[in-house]
Amino acid sequence: QLQRVESGGGLVQIGGSLRLSCAASGFTLDAYAIGWFRQAPGKEREGVFAMRSNGIWTRYADSVKGRFTISRDIAKNAVYLQMNSLKPEDTAVYYCAAKRGIETLREDEYDYWGQGTQVTISS
Repeated sequence: QLQRVESGGGLVQIGGSLRLSCAASGFTLDAYAIGWFRQAPGKEREGVFAMRSNGIWTRYADSVKGRFTISRDIAKNAVYLQMNSLKPEDTAVYYCAAKRGIETLREDEYDYWGQGTQVTISS
């Protein structure tokens, strides 16, 4: 069974930073593309950032360009989402997900999901 556990969420002020972690078990990251998604209250879930299994190719949403980055630690089998210059509109539950094949921001293409972690940006 593939499992993903997100952590690192919390409450932070506008302009602050957070780093989310996605720890994988039951599979190795170098065989799956990993995506980060978020869902704000009353909104659909949207793709934020994704990384291909080779750890090189990435894809991200325009709304996070220049503020968020994705990285991974193969030894820890973990993927990270570094979020800087946070804005109120970044408030959401953040999920990591895994899929075979190339990285995308389409949630319907991901097969395995974590339970999510809440990120709240306060003024």
